[in-house]
Amino acid sequence: MNELVQSTLATPDGGISFFALFWQAHIVVKIVMIGLIGASVWCWAIILDKFLLMGRTKRQMNRFETVFWSGQSLEELYGTLHHRTNHSMAALFVAAMREWKRSHEGAKPAIGSLQQRIDRVMDVTIQREGERLESRLLVLATVGSAAPFIGLFGTVWGIMTAFQAIAASESTNLAVVAPGIAEALFATALGLLAAIPAVIAYNIFTNKVDGLESRYQTFMEELAAIVERGVKASAMR
Repeated sequence: MNELVQSTLATPDGGISFFALFWQAHIVVKIVMIGLIGASVWCWAIILDKFLLMGRTKRQMNRFETVFWSGQSLEELYGTLHHRTNHSMAALFVAAMREWKRSHEGAKPAIGSLQQRIDRVMDVTIQREGERLESRLLVLATVGSAAPFIGLFGTVWGIMTAFQAIAASESTNLAVVAPGIAEALFATALGLLAAIPAVIAYNIFTNKVDGLESRYQTFMEELAAIVERGVKASAMR
């Protein structure tokens, strides 16, 4: 029986097949391994999506800032953007301009608390953009913190099973012990394989989100200053 297990686990070059380690593992350890592999695939999908999203958002911000500070009329820029689905700074600008226009509709413009209303809509827009950028980052943090412990649980369970097999065979030969220990440690390896990229990506993307939100806040303050000048000019007419 031992020879059969060893021949199944062994590869042609004398190593150990990962598929064989999985196949020979206890059902509980198999469930742990499948869960960790699934978590790893999910994390890499999120990492790729966030990498593309962060790059796209940064390019959108750069393009908008170039147009915004080019001297083009704000009315013309709003006319170009207001019918689109906007994100990043464009969404912030459109939200502020839309509130401005609504406040100037009718015979009596409502400019008494216009500055505060525009500040509120811009705050709400920044929160929505932040939620869009931060979505699913919690998954990376959760996998990064939990995956090693889940893998360790699979390892402990596998080692318990291995010791039971050793007791049943009444042999402490390394050839008997090694396959069971290898199966158990494979779960820990999978846990680390899922956790390490998740933790690194979470830290990188959190830092990028903070940087983008800082740019949002800076632009909001600049736009608020422009709006304040406009409000004062409207009040003096």
